Amino acid sequence: MHKRMLLTALSVSALAAVIAATATAAAAGKDASKKAQSAVQVEVFSPQDGDIAGRQSKGFFVDLALRYPSLAASGAGFQLTGPTTHQNQAPFPGTFAPGVDEKVPGLIVLLSTTTVGAKNAQNLANLFNLTGFTNQKTNEIWDTWIVGAPSFGKNVRSVLRVAVAADKNHDGIYNDAPAVVPDSNHDGRINAVDLEAYGVASNIAVVPFEISD
Repeated sequence: MHKRMLLTALSVSALAAVIAATATAAAAGKDASKKAQSAVQVEVFSPQDGDIAGRQSKGFFVDLALRYPSLAASGAGFQLTGPTTHQNQAPFPGTFAPGVDEKVPGLIVLLSTTTVGAKNAQNLANLFNLTGFTNQKTNEIWDTWIVGAPSFGKNVRSVLRVAVAADKNHDGIYNDAPAVVPDSNHDGRINAVDLEAYGVASNIAVVPFEISD
């Protein structure tokens, strides 16, 4: 009897593991399908899920690729920029402040632990330093930000969310990112629900990670 009960318990555990694995695979497949079906694809290289990023809660990278239906539809331009004297300098001038990035005007970047501006609703896209065109075959643009100040939480768990706004004005260019994402359900937390409510043309990349000293 004891042996039978043990075998039954092991069978139930194995079945539960198979169900969990199947559910995880199905969720991953659904996310991949949604990404493939989106007009714009977002891929985050850094940080990765679970990373412990930075020193002194700064100095970490947010590095990503964007793939558009065409380069013209991206509305994007070159930039190599940064704070104070580093902005608007040759050879690739660009502004530098929280808000909409005129060099990637559809990009929405949120950190859940932001302490500046509109906090977790603040679009941080215009803090990116380096924008370039990496592959014309796939209409791919890379965008990189090195975080230069501990303005996004100290020794905290944070969530990065990245998306490209929908073509809300129907001009054929993805250039309609908001400076601040509206809190559509008024719960004080800006997440995928609010991004979907605003309107996105891409998958929503979500990366939980830690910002550390």
